[in-house]
Amino acid sequence: MQPDDGPAVVALHSRFSERTRYLRYFSPYPRIPPRDLERFVNVDHHDREAFVVELGDELIAIGRYDRLGDGATEAEVAFVVEDAHQGRGLGSVLLEYLAAAAREEGISRFVAEVLPTNATMLRVFADAGYAVERTFADGVVHLSFPIAPTPESLTVQWRREQRSEAASIARLLSPRAVAVYGASSRGRGVGAALLRHLRAGGFAGDIIPVHRTAPTVGGLTAYPTLTAAPGPVDLAVVAVPADAVGEVVADCAAAGVHGLVVVSAGFAEAGLEGAQAQAGLLRSVRGHGMRLVGPNCLGIANTKVGLNATLAPQLPRAGRVGFFSQSAALGTALLGEADRRGLGLSSFVSAGNRADVSGNDLLQYWRDDPGTDVVLLYLETFGNPRKFARIARELARHKPVVAVASAVRPPALQAVAPGPDARGVAALFASAGVIRVDTVAELFDVGLLLADQPLPTGRRIGLVTNAAALGALAAATAPAFALEFVPGYPHDVGPMADAATIRRAVTDALDDPRVDALIVAYAPALAEEWDDATVVADEVRAAAAGSDRPVLAVFPTDPAGDSPCGGPGAVPTYPTVEEAVRALGRAATYAAWRREPPGTVPELPDVDSGRARVIVAELAAAAKAQLGDLGEADELLSCYGISVVPSRPCAGPAETVAAVAAEIGYPVALKVARSPMRHRIDLGAVRLDLADAEDVVRAYDELQRLFGEGVKVAVQRMVAPGVACVVEAAEDPAFGPVVGFGIGGVASDLIGDRAWRPAPLTDRDAATLVRTPRAAPLLTGYRGGAPVDLDALADLLVRVGRMADEHPQLHRLVLNPVLARPDGLSVLHVNVRIGTAVPRPDTGPRRLR
Repeated sequence: MQPDDGPAVVALHSRFSERTRYLRYFSPYPRIPPRDLERFVNVDHHDREAFVVELGDELIAIGRYDRLGDGATEAEVAFVVEDAHQGRGLGSVLLEYLAAAAREEGISRFVAEVLPTNATMLRVFADAGYAVERTFADGVVHLSFPIAPTPESLTVQWRREQRSEAASIARLLSPRAVAVYGASSRGRGVGAALLRHLRAGGFAGDIIPVHRTAPTVGGLTAYPTLTAAPGPVDLAVVAVPADAVGEVVADCAAAGVHGLVVVSAGFAEAGLEGAQAQAGLLRSVRGHGMRLVGPNCLGIANTKVGLNATLAPQLPRAGRVGFFSQSAALGTALLGEADRRGLGLSSFVSAGNRADVSGNDLLQYWRDDPGTDVVLLYLETFGNPRKFARIARELARHKPVVAVASAVRPPALQAVAPGPDARGVAALFASAGVIRVDTVAELFDVGLLLADQPLPTGRRIGLVTNAAALGALAAATAPAFALEFVPGYPHDVGPMADAATIRRAVTDALDDPRVDALIVAYAPALAEEWDDATVVADEVRAAAAGSDRPVLAVFPTDPAGDSPCGGPGAVPTYPTVEEAVRALGRAATYAAWRREPPGTVPELPDVDSGRARVIVAELAAAAKAQLGDLGEADELLSCYGISVVPSRPCAGPAETVAAVAAEIGYPVALKVARSPMRHRIDLGAVRLDLADAEDVVRAYDELQRLFGEGVKVAVQRMVAPGVACVVEAAEDPAFGPVVGFGIGGVASDLIGDRAWRPAPLTDRDAATLVRTPRAAPLLTGYRGGAPVDLDALADLLVRVGRMADEHPQLHRLVLNPVLARPDGLSVLHVNVRIGTAVPRPDTGPRRLR
């Protein structure tokens, strides 16, 4: 709400029905007196807050809260929606925003008074996911509820988000009519190509060219403006110069269009001036309630309705795979490759500059789309990766999501905000169940398998081949993808085996309960025997029909480049056995993730979050940005049930001996206090098992000779030995809080052997995290070592994740080393960096980019 909203508020009030006024104000209230209006539009954004909902230049809804007294933690909440827009969920969204704003101002509880006849408003509160208490007195229903987010309120919020975003995409992909801007009457240019492709695709709705002067374009009646055309139009495809797009947007808004696909280039990809033009375009589109695909995009397609609003002249066959490509430049090639590989698509979107519609929107749509079973993503950047992980995790529980994306973080960003590296991003994908692939070719390899075959039920595979060399290649490749051959496989039927023999071998393999998946690899002995390969492919297809286990085929392509297993309903076919094994390994890993329970975030009843918030606020106020050397962070960690072995900084042998005698007791360890030497036993910066004062003095003298006169040391009591581990938490600018785990040591640091998961961690996340680093076998008895308590490590990770999630000011936390043992663990040192709280993606109310 702004002070100059007064006239709009009066206009909104005038459009209310008498019933709406009575339900809101408990009286007829025909007009707003000047004194009330002054109070309505002037709020202090602390004790009093108000939000308005705008559509075009009009207000259509208002929500507000008023604190109940100075310093009170309760506030009264109320909202009202114009009659024409009631039932659209605006009240629920206003409540979501008001609760978030109130929490920021120290308000913890809302109260409301509602007339018993106002069933709609009562349902808004009841369905919000809060624990609402209801009482009835004096003819009014009194409601009271805490406004802290709950699992139920978040679920309600996310379900509303999913429904609205999916509905907006459905309107784009299933329009009643399509307008085309920029198609020339001469049939040349991008606009004319879009018009041809729309007509050739078989779209059943009306196609309306918009042209200022031509009466017909491409044999269709054209109109100078869309407002002059008959009937409703849901989608406009725009291929006019960038400086003319604004005029198109205004025409579309006047005609009631729901969305635009802007193929035109010359926006953010063209530099600063283009970026400013794109920002203006986005403001205009959103101001009129429309959605925008692009600009600088390839277009959109829906094979179910024959919609080809793309620059690709021909779409792949209709199928059950949804495909999102951020790149317009690669889009045509990607569609062509999908067609060549026989991959059937349900829908396709190329978002280009991704000013509005993003991959996240498409995931929301495909989640409940009955025509889509598999999702493929080609990503170049992330807009809201944390949201991506959340919605992809839910989608992947039901439908496979395969993505090729760059995990490279810009060096400048990595320098100022260290966090997940390439392996970390891959791990975050894994936590969401996304099948991460490295190349576009692999994207199609995995997509073909998932589109036409069931998921493998395990990692035991069989292989039938007529070439021993193919079997050997498969056996050599399988371990890299955690696959193992069933005893008796690979089964070599011999180079002279005919198609009937191979079919019997395939049937026998599929009858073997030990085989979770089967690969059939065939290589003609002679080039002129290629026709035999086609017969073999038919037999393999027949034997695999109806199997509840996946079957993959390996056939070399013929001189013409054709595959003998191509076509709809075919067994997925690969030119090399390595590609088939790799695709099967990806699918098996995904199937294993899907079989695992999703996990829950443990409650941790011993955590004192309130005390922790006070400590963090005090540290931030004292400008103590770097903590750890003096034990300042120990109390913060204790709020989360994490104990740190006490450490005393000292300078000089006398002070060190006195500290041991008075506070610690023998035996002790002596370490150079400064980083990065603190844990470098290999560089002589640590002395262990010092049994008395003489040992301490001698050790200190040795450290002085190595690291300089008067070197500062940290003295710490000895604890039982264990495997050194590192636990980290970082506030990643893209993903929000993340937790990392790895085995300690300079070698692990050198190769970046860290695994990462987003915070907060579920019990399954934590259990997986401790087993993910490549050096993790050191924790389970590698080369005779004693297995450590993995449950204790997982519990520590959960607690660190809880702490990172609750404190945006916690920019970085490092526990190093953590000694893991069979009987538990010890945290020897902690380093914490406190800073300004940064906005986190995908938290609080939804906010448009």
